[in-house]
Amino acid sequence: MAGRVVVIGLGPGDPSLLGVAALDAVARIPVRYLRTARHPSAAAVGDAATFDHVYDSAASLEEVYGAIVEALVVAAAASGEVLYAVPGSPLVAERTVELLRRDPRVAAEILPALSFLDLAWARLGIDPLATGVRLVDGHRFVTEAAGQRGPLLVAQCDTRNVLSDIKLALPDGGPELVVLQRLGTDDEAVRVVSRDDLDRVIDADHLTSVWIPALAAPVGAELAAFDELVHTLRQRCPWDREQTHRSLGRHLLEETYEVLDAIDGLGPDLEGAEHLEEELGDVLFQVFFHAVLGEEHGAFTLADVTRGVHDKLVRRHPHVFGDIQADTPGQVAANWDEIKEREKGRSSVMDGIPAHLPALVYALKVQRRAASVGFDWSDAEGAWPKVPEEVAELRAAIDSVPGSNGGPVAGGDPGVADELGDVLFAVVNVARHLGVDPEGALRTATAKFRARFAGVEQLAGEREQELRALSLAQLDGLWDEVKVAERQRP
Repeated sequence: MAGRVVVIGLGPGDPSLLGVAALDAVARIPVRYLRTARHPSAAAVGDAATFDHVYDSAASLEEVYGAIVEALVVAAAASGEVLYAVPGSPLVAERTVELLRRDPRVAAEILPALSFLDLAWARLGIDPLATGVRLVDGHRFVTEAAGQRGPLLVAQCDTRNVLSDIKLALPDGGPELVVLQRLGTDDEAVRVVSRDDLDRVIDADHLTSVWIPALAAPVGAELAAFDELVHTLRQRCPWDREQTHRSLGRHLLEETYEVLDAIDGLGPDLEGAEHLEEELGDVLFQVFFHAVLGEEHGAFTLADVTRGVHDKLVRRHPHVFGDIQADTPGQVAANWDEIKEREKGRSSVMDGIPAHLPALVYALKVQRRAASVGFDWSDAEGAWPKVPEEVAELRAAIDSVPGSNGGPVAGGDPGVADELGDVLFAVVNVARHLGVDPEGALRTATAKFRARFAGVEQLAGEREQELRALSLAQLDGLWDEVKVAERQRP
């Protein structure tokens, strides 16, 4: 015969609000358990074991709930009947009771109790049925409130992180919020706060709820669900559990390059956009993953990342959100650099440029910083003469290396490498003045070479020619055929 668990509710706070049936059960059943002793009415249960230690040792709330149910099933089987006391009402936001009722190994008897909801409606002065209130768990707010416009009562807002998640999901400029804390106790508090102050002025505890009368726009369902997915992967996937910020670094780089490949593959009417969409999703996953790692170490959360870049973009676009005039992209870039220097407290315009950027991008950024203070030619015509000048110096450096004849020996000479770098730097400068991204231009040229070389391989294969056995003149001939075929294609 299955054991029996009698579940009572401790009500919202004051012991005087406990029901007669609950007190009778306490007096009748000697084996008693409290989900948590951290409740104003816990003392009314008398001698009872608590599950507070499970909260301290478990990795997730779902693990906590499972462990509590397992312990109750075992205790009920041993004693025949046990009492289980939970905060508030057993039928409101009580996951362990849900699990007990579904468990075939135990019989669960539920004694209804006064809920914090009854006091919340009284303090707010509303009829929940008439206003159509939706009750939401604070820990799952970003997913459960997705697409909702309110009104919402958000329960179990027991940490500042929960309040931060709620704040992030709410749009700017929304209505004031009402925070209800410790209802039915001598320490009861009801405060009206703004969205921005929600996680700043409220000291969250396990008896905290937030009333949201209306939302100007639905909470983003897709991003909320994605954030929950990344947390789940981190908890349950062996590979994801092992990752660190550093181990993920190369994956972020690879995914970024795949985005660039997808962009290069776009047609004139955005053919191939589905590939770009997919690759952007992979980069987004990396961003969310790093945010989860930051959250685990108490360094930052997704809310902090999003809020930080939002506020930074507002600050650095005074021509959009302020009274600064900027009519050209160049003026915008100059304003951006000036604001950034002030924010970072930098002593040099070159500070903050990552030294490990791809070389062409690195050169481009350095040149742009120099141009921001006027160290620049006015146009491409001014920059162009430096290219043949640097090429001539490279030629001279090569010729000065004894016995190289322009071969590998010259390539090992530091002077040759230095002059070759100057040539590339000068070409980047011309590209900048022409409005051409040198990284993209080289990438396109390389892709074009790769495609033509594949054409050479195909022609050689069709003619049963071994590529390595062909002379340079023969390879050039195949190359020219590929180029002609290219021009003839529509």
